[in-house]
Amino acid sequence: MTSAPLAARLTIPSGPLFFPVTAYGPDGSVDLDTYGTHVRRGVEAGAAAVFACCGTGEFHALTPEEFEACVRAAVEAADGRVPVVAGAGYGTALAVRYARLAEAAGADGLLAMPPYLVVAGQEGLLRHYREVAAATALPVIVYQRDNAVFTPETVVALARTDGIIGLKDGLGDLDLMQRVISAVRTEAPGDFLYFNGLPTAEQTQLAYRALGVTLYSSAVFCFAPEIALAFHQALRTGDDATVHKLLDGFYRPFVELRARGRGYAVALVKAGVRLRGLDVGEVRPPLHEPAGDHVKQLADVIERGHALLEEAK
Repeated sequence: MTSAPLAARLTIPSGPLFFPVTAYGPDGSVDLDTYGTHVRRGVEAGAAAVFACCGTGEFHALTPEEFEACVRAAVEAADGRVPVVAGAGYGTALAVRYARLAEAAGADGLLAMPPYLVVAGQEGLLRHYREVAAATALPVIVYQRDNAVFTPETVVALARTDGIIGLKDGLGDLDLMQRVISAVRTEAPGDFLYFNGLPTAEQTQLAYRALGVTLYSSAVFCFAPEIALAFHQALRTGDDATVHKLLDGFYRPFVELRARGRGYAVALVKAGVRLRGLDVGEVRPPLHEPAGDHVKQLADVIERGHALLEEAK
């Protein structure tokens, strides 16, 4: 656990937000040594924070014991250099349990994912996230997507809740996000944080930047940190020419490849990590491995991205 408040450390990120994959050995069990190496390499490459055991990290596939062990390994690998945020989800009771496991493992904060399966009303969603926030001393980022979509009024209530520091948007409704940001700015002014949490968020970050949302998740950082860092730097400095070059030559082809298989937002990223020489194993069911020709196409896309970086030198 790091000493500085999480919100302060995330306000002006020095690099992409890193969502590591979870490593498994040949027998399918969690490989903590390889996982620690993956996290450590990401921190050393320039990640601003580690989001452990979240969507890209196959939170859904981990037992509570595996989850706690992975969060602890991420904390040890980060070694206080950047904050570690852990996922928490399912129904309220289990989300609270995962939150407490993350706190015991030394995490700096929580990413509270949508509750399992049910489609709840705003009152029930608000109660759920308030109970998760009250369960530990860890600051909470609420993840909006799928069955957890909030009205501006609910986000104002979340922003007024002790322990809730931000909203990660995985929905992509920019009109709703503008109304949310406006409502919070008007009715709950402060330092509430917003994150672009769409898959391959770089693809939409120019639009989110126009709303004032500068924080975004980067799955690409898992397997091509040089490209993710160059894109982040170009965004931060207003170098739109480089942003457009990487969007056109790397991110769009990657997103189009990712769209060719269900679950590729995780499986294709994990394949990319293996292509870079770190054997993090396969995805667990119900996800499945990418087709062989898709992995070959991924290698070509990565090579093209690195060529674009060389051209920019």
